Parts: sequence; C-alpha cells; structure tokens
Amino acid sequence: MAQFIDRRLNSKNKSMVNRQRFLRRYKDQIKESVADAINRRSITDTETGEDVSIPHRDIKEPVFHHGQGGVRERVHPGNDQFIPGDKIERPPGGQGSGQGSGEGDASPDGEGQDEFVFQISKDEYLDILFEDLELPNLEQNQNAKIVEWKKTRSGYQTAGIPSNIAIIRSLQQSLARRTAMTSGKKRLLEELEQELEQIRSAEPAQPIEEKRIKQEIEELRQKIASVPFIDSFDLRFKNYENKPVPSSQAVMFCLMDVSGSMDQATKDIAKRFYVLLYMFLNRTYENVEVVFIRHHTQAKEVDEHEFFYSQETGGTIVSSALKLMKKIVEKRYPTNEWNIYAAQASDGDNWADDSPKCKELLETSLLPACQYYAYIEITRRSHQTLWHEYEKLQQTNNHFAMKNIRSVDDIYPVFRELFQKETA
Repeated sequence: MAQFIDRRLNSKNKSMVNRQRFLRRYKDQIKESVADAINRRSITDTETGEDVSIPHRDIKEPVFHHGQGGVRERVHPGNDQFIPGDKIERPPGGQGSGQGSGEGDASPDGEGQDEFVFQISKDEYLDILFEDLELPNLEQNQNAKIVEWKKTRSGYQTAGIPSNIAIIRSLQQSLARRTAMTSGKKRLLEELEQELEQIRSAEPAQPIEEKRIKQEIEELRQKIASVPFIDSFDLRFKNYENKPVPSSQAVMFCLMDVSGSMDQATKDIAKRFYVLLYMFLNRTYENVEVVFIRHHTQAKEVDEHEFFYSQETGGTIVSSALKLMKKIVEKRYPTNEWNIYAAQASDGDNWADDSPKCKELLETSLLPACQYYAYIEITRRSHQTLWHEYEKLQQTNNHFAMKNIRSVDDIYPVFRELFQKETA
C-alpha cells in the first residue's frame, strides 16, 4: 500500500488557519496516532513531530455528479475471451483477490485506496500529548536575581542598518517631503499656464509677455523635477529595544533508589517518567533546573548519566535522599523564588523502621515547600511499608500523589492521571 506524505510548507503562515481547521476536524484520529507513537518510540524522542495516517474513507466527502443512466454493454479493446451477452461468474468468496487498504476502501476498478499521511510539527505533537493536563498548585514565583530580556519593536528611528529599513514608512516620509516642496510650485505653475492661455487668445498679440511667462514656466518645471524622489532625510529604520520580561523558573528533583534490587529495566521505566515530567515543566516554565539524587543506604547528588546507569549493592534507606533534598532546597532553592517539583521512583524496598521517618520528613519539611510531589513505585510485587506510610500522606495532602507502575505501557496513563486537569 502506497502512502502520500504532505510536506508542503506554510509560507508565512498563509495556510495556518486551514491547517488548524484540519487538525480540529480530525482530532480523534490524530490523538490515536500520537497515543500509538508513545508506545512505538521513546518518549525522549521529541525533536521531530509525527506522521499521522488517516484512512481514505475518513477524508472522503460526498459530491454531486451525473450518473451514466440507461443500459450499457461494452467490450473493452484487446478482449479475446468474451463477447457481448456473456455472463461472468462472481469470484469465489464474493471478493476479488486484490489487496486494498481496509474495509470500505475498495474501488470499482479493483484498485485499493491509499491512506492520507501528513506530518504534525513538534509543537503540535506536544500540544496533543499534553492536552487537558496541568500542573497542580501552579504558582509563578519570580526570581529577582535573574533578568530575562526580549527584543521588542519600539517605533522608528532616523538611523540604523540597511536590513532594518522600514520601506513603507520611508516612502511615506518621501511623499510628504515632495508634497511640501512642490505643492506651492505646482499651484503657481498652474496659474502661469492659465495666464499663458489667456495671452495667446488675446488681441493684439503680446510676444514679450508670452516669452516671459514661458520662461517662468520652464524654470518652475525644472525646480519641480529637481526634487529627488527619496532623500536620506526620508529614511526610517525599525527600532528595537530590550525590555525585561517576567521570568518564572522551576526546579525538578529526581530521586531514585539505585540499590541492588533496582535492575536496569526498572531504571529505564523511571527515566521515561522523569523525561515526560521534564518536558511538561518546560512547557510551563521558562527556566527548569534538574537535580538528580540517587541513594541506597546513602544519598548523593550526581549527574544524569550516573543517575540512570550507576549500579550499587546493599540495602536501601530512602530517608537519606529526602534529607539531602531538604539540604539542597534550603541552600540553593528558596521557596519564594523557585517552584519546586519532585518525583521519587522506587521498587518499594526500604528498611521497615526507616519508612516512618520518610513520612515525617515529607510531612514536616518537603511537602510544605513543594508545589507537587509524585511517588511512583515500579513493581509487580505486593506493596511494602514505604507504600503504606505514603498512603497516609496522600489522605491529608492534595499535592502529594502516588501511583504504581508495572510496565512501560503504564507510564503515560499514570502520568496523565497524576496531572489530569481539574474541572469545576
């Protein structure tokens, strides 16, 4: 089955309105394609958009046309097997042996109908991916130490570089100047021409006066013609100024157990969830910092590579990571300047006497400082003490959420459930 891909560019957004109308019309098919893409490719692959296939039957529209009418008998050229009046048996099974693209796509001439394939951009892909999602407890905490500047148009100026010339404004200045410099001369020229006509028609002839007027007319025409079409005084240039813009920023804490019980497959699942959360935060905040904290019996702040691919042995003490996060928040991320989000991934293993400490740390120190705290437990086993202690927090803190992930397919549904937009 052949596929046609529409790669035509929107020149200066001339067809953007039509494109948006098309996306709204086939929104259901596009959402299905995006959902399939999540399972088909890595969530980290967001540098490009997605090819969306729409069956031909879904884009077919009814049309009016004239029918052939009457009874027609036809023998096609090159036929050497049939004569008019022969009856052709129906193929076995009631269908031909040709391959079409699906139910309802067969055509009278036996050829299959191709699907329509078009490309949605990266922004369109992410808009559909995060539709109906929002960050709970969203606050725009401003950081006075960081100043964002943005170039904005600010009128016109008489000096600048050639690439910033405002052509229309320069021509308007030229027209105004030429009108001011020649309007009086043109009015005087018109009066002299009328006077010349009167002298020519008068009796007796006045050659001396006629010659004088002709000379004045010629001088006026030369003066009018000498006015330049455009002068350096007419040039106007677009002016740009740097203006401060509000800068909102967030920090995302990634906490993960790297003890011997956390295998690489479990870490890969956690990584996809973290990347999805990072992408989501980037669409809300202009500046997003990420802090990676790995822990077994001890916690350590590390870079991304060590966070996901370092393997440790031994037991698990989750409270060590929570204590380190508390220190980092107090030292580098004051709550009046930063929006703090945290995601903790674990397989549920922890020392039994440490789980109550984790609950206490979250309740007294971390949850009051966070806009949102998500705990995902990646396991197929029954839940242990850490899960049960966290359940107590969920009952009293609406910005604390916890979910169980069993496989890769659960990542996006769980993410959507965690950040589902609240409706009134």
